[in-house]
Amino acid sequence: MRTSFKYIIKNPEDYKQQLLFWAQQYDDVVWLDSNHHHDNYTDYDAILAVDAFTSIQTDYTDAFKRLDEYQQTTKDWIFGYLTYDLKNSVEDLESHNYDGLEFPELYFFQPKKLIFIKGNEVEFRYLKMVGDEIDSDLLAIEQSSNLEIQESKNPIKIKLRIHKDDYYEKVEAMLAHIHRGDIYEANFCQEFYAENSFINPIETYNKLNQISKPPFATFFKSFDTYLMSASPERYLKKIGNKIISQPIKGTARRSEDPAEDQKLAKDLRNDPKERSENIMIVDLVRNDLSRTATKGSVKVEELCKVYSFLQVHQMISTITSKVSKDTHPVEVLKTTFPMGSMTGAPKISAMKIIEDLEETKRGLYSGAVGYFSPDGDFDFNVIIRSILYNETKKYISYSVGSAITSLSNPLKEYEECLVKAKAMREVLER
Repeated sequence: MRTSFKYIIKNPEDYKQQLLFWAQQYDDVVWLDSNHHHDNYTDYDAILAVDAFTSIQTDYTDAFKRLDEYQQTTKDWIFGYLTYDLKNSVEDLESHNYDGLEFPELYFFQPKKLIFIKGNEVEFRYLKMVGDEIDSDLLAIEQSSNLEIQESKNPIKIKLRIHKDDYYEKVEAMLAHIHRGDIYEANFCQEFYAENSFINPIETYNKLNQISKPPFATFFKSFDTYLMSASPERYLKKIGNKIISQPIKGTARRSEDPAEDQKLAKDLRNDPKERSENIMIVDLVRNDLSRTATKGSVKVEELCKVYSFLQVHQMISTITSKVSKDTHPVEVLKTTFPMGSMTGAPKISAMKIIEDLEETKRGLYSGAVGYFSPDGDFDFNVIIRSILYNETKKYISYSVGSAITSLSNPLKEYEECLVKAKAMREVLER
């Protein structure tokens, strides 16, 4: 079904930039970059998918059913996203908050052209209908290194959807739910946005990625809608019959002073509030995975391990399970979505309270971007630390959140949000 061609490159980082420049001619682009972070589950250093041959776009109505049909019918690589509001497809929930971005709630496409980078090897996998374009594309990619990025120079005025005092009141309301026993934990998010503003998406993505260098960086384009993501979190991966989830809960800032930085990481590792919220989400993920897992196969491989990124220290756990051969890949996504790290426990109650207290429809923020392979394997990240842009509406948005538990202090939660927002604000406001 696909024509394959491999060759060796001298400088993978330069080649990545050439690929990104070259890809901008297409209406549909997904770029996934691990930024040289490697764990037991890393398959490629980077993947580029462009130029839709077929696609599916839908709101939440029967979204997972339609995705399942598309994935099984296509039986090829498909790339795309799931928005947070697909929660309404799997539970009796609604989304009525303000949406300035208006992204479709689910979008996937089958790319005509796929390019994989692993080490110094590049592999082209083109649908046979465009297989004869590999040679001309190789030349065009090399020449794209001469392209200059047009920097956006207009000032961007970032506004807060929830102001500080209102944020405190909403966290107190969340705490009241916790103390009443309605929930144990919930992820409460707030939006920062700019109206009537223009950005250069490639320039913005490159700056954001340079600041953070995360393992799940993403550049997504579909016509006039863009995602520029510096996500550090994997939502869910399937390799054969093995499922891997790696939720993040627990954040601390970095310091340029090595001694202080080590202390910040150690304090995070031993912080009872951060550990308790991570463990609660681990329990939630274990429960979600058990809905499709073979008996006794759900295991916690890592619990509350601290990883250090350029901007922050993060507490990450790894939970795995096994599924039977007749379990459809989309069923695993449907029974675990939305991811526990962006909802809370109990999950449905938390999502209802979140919807009531937040001011903005989350959309793609706290959703997932990723792909299915022809044999039904998949890999999806969590859309956090990300800038979203509707070019036609001239609307720019980024959101941040934190986990509210009985031990939460509203001021500290607000400060954690500002730490998470730092990279996006730097990029947009320079």
